[in-house]
Amino acid sequence: MTPLKCFVLIASFLLPLASAQAQETSKVGFVSTERIFREAAPAKAAQAKIEQEFSKRDKELQEMASRLKSMSDKLDKDAAVLSETDRIRRQRELADLDKDFQRKQREFREDLNQRRNEELAIVLERTNKVIKQIAEAEKYDIVFQEAVYASPRIDITDKVLKALNK
Repeated sequence: MTPLKCFVLIASFLLPLASAQAQETSKVGFVSTERIFREAAPAKAAQAKIEQEFSKRDKELQEMASRLKSMSDKLDKDAAVLSETDRIRRQRELADLDKDFQRKQREFREDLNQRRNEELAIVLERTNKVIKQIAEAEKYDIVFQEAVYASPRIDITDKVLKALNK
């Protein structure tokens, strides 16, 4: 058998296989997690819950910041007429209050971030279940949640939002 006949024989077997594979297309979807976190009812409820939970501490921090600024302004205004001892004492009080404020502010941010992450994890878990249900029902081969670019043609975020907002 010549090399040409061998090639034609192999090509005649492979061509139908390649054609069948080309006809079988994958169904791809994309979901914007950012939009889910911004627009989904469970995400909005989680945000409201967190705001309510942390509003008292936030107000206390704002009041503390105001008190700190007021003390600083008063010290600046009175510095020229204060005795050395009084000026040093007030500077120390101001520095102590500032340290306490910085510590409380850092703890607030850490606690807030931790709670936000906990709540968003719950929303994401629920979102992933909805995505899986939609993917199985509509026969998607793969659904991406992160992409540099996704065509609106494959974006199923609205379907996921609709299911989450029921």
